[in-house]
Amino acid sequence: MSICELFGKGRRTLSFEVFPPVREGNLEKLFTAIGEIRKLKPDFISVTYGAGGGTRDMTLEIASTVKNRFKQEVLAHLTCVGSKKEDIARILDDFKREGIENIMALRGDPPRGETRFQRTEGGFGYANELVDFIRQRDDFCIGVAGYPEGHPEAPSLEEDLKNLKRKVSAGADFIITQLFFDNQDFYRFRDKAAAIGISVPIIPGIFPLLSFKQIPRIVSLGGASIPAALEGRLRDLEDSPEDSEKFGIDYAIGQCRDLLENGVPGLHICCMNRSRTAIEITNAVGDFRSRGL
Repeated sequence: MSICELFGKGRRTLSFEVFPPVREGNLEKLFTAIGEIRKLKPDFISVTYGAGGGTRDMTLEIASTVKNRFKQEVLAHLTCVGSKKEDIARILDDFKREGIENIMALRGDPPRGETRFQRTEGGFGYANELVDFIRQRDDFCIGVAGYPEGHPEAPSLEEDLKNLKRKVSAGADFIITQLFFDNQDFYRFRDKAAAIGISVPIIPGIFPLLSFKQIPRIVSLGGASIPAALEGRLRDLEDSPEDSEKFGIDYAIGQCRDLLENGVPGLHICCMNRSRTAIEITNAVGDFRSRGL
């Protein structure tokens, strides 16, 4: 079933994000975690794509396993990085062959060691170009990324929203946001998106920040700001990993509850391949899907 069909049923969605491990030998550990996450009955599980397309084959393997072994709907990430149009066409054929119906279309981050994105000759330089290529070629349900605080490379949130509208106009069916830690940033983003005519579902992406050590990496990835109270408390708990993790999970639960009270169409939880985190948050939030929008 495509994710587009889920939105047509008038209820909220629950989804989780996993990523290919650094070492291929860790796949079975990941599959064990996915097996546990599957018990939560998510609407879909998304599988990310490594920087520079470095995990392309593993992303396909994991997405295929989620779809065909676990019988779970999957959202496979696809980026422009390091690929010509014919490369993208072959990947789409691979997805189609494995029964994958949903794609998260992204420009992608620069390859490791590089600081700026470079368009591959014969490839795409922007996510809207990738969306348009997919839409014209195959009947996939397409998701794109939104940035509640603006993309780090965009001069302003307003300019970034114009880029987001280009992706939607090119054929994107829904938006999943990058992580944020202040729900007001999401609401501001959602309101401004609606004001310029973006009407597809916008699903908030929730990242449980479990330790103070994670902060520099998280900030570098998407430029998200960290509320002072959150950062300070994680710093205070730096020498107590268990308390730090509990605080981070409780903070994410609070975000989720507030978002649901304010009408979001679903929750997308980046659980960092940790089934326990996914289970704790989901159990605490409760069965929000049956309550509808």
